[in-house]
Amino acid sequence: MTVPMKSSLVLKKLRSGENVSCFKVNLADARVVEMAALAGFDCIWLDQEHIGHDWSILTAQVWAAKSQNKDTLVRVPRGSYSDYVKPLELDASGIMVPHVMNVADAEKVVAMTRFHPQGMRAIDGGNADGAYTAADFKQYLKDANRQRFIILQIEDPEALEEVEAIAQVDGFDMLFFGPGDFSQAIGAPGDMDHPKIQEARKRVAAAAAKYGKFAGTTGGPKQLGMLHDLGYQFVSVGADVVGLTQYCTQLLAEVKDAKEAQNRPDYYNPSQKQ
Repeated sequence: MTVPMKSSLVLKKLRSGENVSCFKVNLADARVVEMAALAGFDCIWLDQEHIGHDWSILTAQVWAAKSQNKDTLVRVPRGSYSDYVKPLELDASGIMVPHVMNVADAEKVVAMTRFHPQGMRAIDGGNADGAYTAADFKQYLKDANRQRFIILQIEDPEALEEVEAIAQVDGFDMLFFGPGDFSQAIGAPGDMDHPKIQEARKRVAAAAAKYGKFAGTTGGPKQLGMLHDLGYQFVSVGADVVGLTQYCTQLLAEVKDAKEAQNRPDYYNPSQKQ
């Protein structure tokens, strides 16, 4: 008996020219991942660069997305090859490496995350992505290269100057423009309408399209039309912490308004005591 690797929904849609919706989850509870997957998002973004979840939490979150046949993207910390391949071995659908700065950096990522002939990723095969050795070994290696995506994040002016050369590196799937850190790097933190950010966004998408890579970024629903027109098929449109914070803030404001209305004298009601 051999067990095939689960195919990637993200890659299936991207390769057919469709757009992909992504939702970022910061909270540890796997039920949040399941809710986002149930809502219909194609991909759930999990984060290890800025969030200190342990591997058991990540494992449960990957399971939650898989239960609904949705993909998970794990943004890894900058580190060793083990930091990069462990999410893949947990059967995450892809990883994103932050702050890729140049061609040598991109080539090193590919070498650590792809099996022969694309790279020299360390082989185990006894984890979830290899069906705990139930997968055919040689087919497992091929499927891991074909059905798992590697994303390089472009979020620095230095990387932007080399973006076309980076895009030509074989073995990865997507360039992801990070406007937040890029805004800080150009001295305009949070100014997402800055001309340099607009230009960088265009250059990353153009380089990806020119050299056969996909383009990804972040943006709200109102920006989707513009981003899709630029060539961004993969867009992360929201996050759990944003939604929960907005809901709590709105709910508390409504409670305050209700209390004020209750205590406000009704001058048109003679029966109300003044």
